[in-house]
Amino acid sequence: MRTSDEDQHEDEPGDEHEGEPGDEHGHEPGDEHGGEPGDEHGAAVADFVLVSTLVLVLLVAVLQLGLALHIRNTLISCASEGARLGARADSTPAAGAARTRELAAASLSPRFARDVSAVVTTAGGVEVVAVRVRAPLPVIGLLGPDGDLAVVGRAFRERQ
Repeated sequence: MRTSDEDQHEDEPGDEHEGEPGDEHGHEPGDEHGGEPGDEHGAAVADFVLVSTLVLVLLVAVLQLGLALHIRNTLISCASEGARLGARADSTPAAGAARTRELAAASLSPRFARDVSAVVTTAGGVEVVAVRVRAPLPVIGLLGPDGDLAVVGRAFRERQ
């Protein structure tokens, strides 16, 4: 003879799993998270953090490279312009160095125009004015190159 409690229990959904391990919510014994074994609940957050960190490091590296190339190209342009001025017949290499300092300070920052020198050299039997610029290479954090950036601009001298 059945009692009224057994009749109510018989009508409840989920009773078809009677005899299987687990509670009425489908949790396995010893399963703290309450899901299928191998369930990746919460893995999306960990994946996001890992991928975001990698993308951020790559972004900083690309920005560092772009900044270094911009500074290098700007300093080469300033040194070349100073060399062309210093190579003119009515000018001196010292005037070319001064012009390079002026252009580098205006284009980037005065700290990039601290170490500028101009010399007359010979290349292939022809006199050449060479303007050398040594400048710091900005580094973002501990990533990126270390040391100074040295560039040279050259121009053939008009007075041979």
